[in-house]
Amino acid sequence: MSAQDDWPPKAYKNLDFLNSAPARPLRILAEYMEPKDRFEKMGVQDTVVFFGSARILPRQKACLRVRDVEKKVENAKRKTPRLKQEMALAEAGLKLSQYYEDAVELARLMTVWSQGLKGGRRFVVSSGGGPGIMEAANRGAAKAGGPSIGLNISLPFEQHHNPYITNELNFEFHYFFMRKLWFVYLAKAVVIFPGGFGTLDELMEVLTLLQTRKVEKKIPMVIYGSEFWKEIINFEALTKWGVISEADLNLFRFVDTPQEAFDYLQGALTELYL
Repeated sequence: MSAQDDWPPKAYKNLDFLNSAPARPLRILAEYMEPKDRFEKMGVQDTVVFFGSARILPRQKACLRVRDVEKKVENAKRKTPRLKQEMALAEAGLKLSQYYEDAVELARLMTVWSQGLKGGRRFVVSSGGGPGIMEAANRGAAKAGGPSIGLNISLPFEQHHNPYITNELNFEFHYFFMRKLWFVYLAKAVVIFPGGFGTLDELMEVLTLLQTRKVEKKIPMVIYGSEFWKEIINFEALTKWGVISEADLNLFRFVDTPQEAFDYLQGALTELYL
């Protein structure tokens, strides 16, 4: 055994220290510097961010789920309240599955267009890296033969990276706020598909940044699925009560088809950034 074998580890190789509370600033800085380095190496200039539920299934899987519940109902002696609820959720999931298919198509359209632009990788599709709408966005980009980004987050449930992300652009974050930074820092457009608490958080975060002009760049924002969102959030009521202004309603646009969303985003991005 050489004398060097007895030397203590260098600080940057000491995993016990790096995973300790005193080293938290280093871990936070790493979640800024490491993605920055990869984005620069991959030539990513800006992104189109897709937000939406991790729980929304592709149409085929949603149909299978409905059939499974129907079989349960058929085999049951009586339709219990629990079975009724399970059937209602399965049917709602089938309806929501259209948004998965629409996210695939919109991401495909955006990627086909961006692939034809000159000057580096522009308007790259970016998602939260997980299942559901996030998977759909990465899947659509892959379908078009283009790269896409996955900004994943380590969670005890639901979140696992999907197989459609470009390997070099597949990230795993510990800190939510660093993940959010990378969503917004590179974003030139944002698309909000139906979702739950996480999607609502992302929607309100971006709207707040735009409303307060903490983000000075123009970010065209699409809220996809007016039937869903107008039931979930009454934006007009916010203006009625005076807690937002009429002008704040211009920060976003409702759309209901992939082509409608693409036409708006293509026009807005061309005018603002090309």
